[in-house]
Amino acid sequence: MMGRRTFLAAGLASLVPARLAAQALPQGATASGIRIAPDREAMVPVQGGRIYVRVNGALDGRKPPILFIHGGPGSSHWGWLNATALADERAVILYDQLDCGRSDRPGDPANWTVERFLSEIEAIRAHFGIARWHLLGGSWGGTLALEYGASRPAALAGLVLQSPLVSTSIWLEDAALLKAGMPDEVRDLLDRCDTQGAAPEAACQAATDAFYAAHVRQTIPPPAITAYRDALPAPFAAGLYNHMWGRAEFTCTGTLKDYDGRPLLTKLDAARTLFVAGTDDEARPETVARFAETAGAQFVEIPNAAHSIMLDNPATYLAVLRGWMKVMD
Repeated sequence: MMGRRTFLAAGLASLVPARLAAQALPQGATASGIRIAPDREAMVPVQGGRIYVRVNGALDGRKPPILFIHGGPGSSHWGWLNATALADERAVILYDQLDCGRSDRPGDPANWTVERFLSEIEAIRAHFGIARWHLLGGSWGGTLALEYGASRPAALAGLVLQSPLVSTSIWLEDAALLKAGMPDEVRDLLDRCDTQGAAPEAACQAATDAFYAAHVRQTIPPPAITAYRDALPAPFAAGLYNHMWGRAEFTCTGTLKDYDGRPLLTKLDAARTLFVAGTDDEARPETVARFAETAGAQFVEIPNAAHSIMLDNPATYLAVLRGWMKVMD
């Protein structure tokens, strides 16, 4: 039986522009060579607890490994599973930030700071004794990658900032532009939902889902990835997300509301930095391209993808990453 929330979501989905609606419902693909099971796992000690880390491929191989940093705050590593296809040429490291996924979940907001989450990256490198590696951070993970890359660590072979949160104020400006492009019924409802109690919760969720189908993820994860996600103890940490960000992607009331990493852009090693965004990304490609220009770095736009590029268009994204890292190695 169709519940009220499901019914509302289905109805509002029909309001999404036809160009996007055609992309919003298909099932996504698993990348050729994906490795659902890890070759190696560890619980790495960090400030506040232990974080879960999984590895595919040989860490002592000829090519530097790559670490993928998930977004949120509050998501988990499952969204990067297609990236394990790269393990045919180098080690691929996925991990869950503290309070996420398979990591310890102390639930202490004192741990929920940029600085503490940033410290997890070096803890992983030290634990595995990695001398040189690539880093890729997406969305909030892009914030951490930006912070890490700006320190110019000697171990960094290459840096990829995918759809990054660089400035909250600019993120919200982009979100407002994208909301303005939604159908009137969705846009008006989303505006009302920013005020608690101004609209029914189910209707707000349905409108939010319509926005997300257009600009966050345009495909349904394939069965193998969905099953893996659903088996995680905490696929999404709502309390962490709400504390640091807020109700939804287009409004911020949390501790990141004043975040501005723009001064860090010019501190990056421009020749070894790549910015990436999807064509329909909530981190608008025009904005991400400007960040790349400020940094003096390269920019690539991935077609047929929103914010979750590795799920929406893994084949194109992986091809870009293979070529990029080959040059950076």
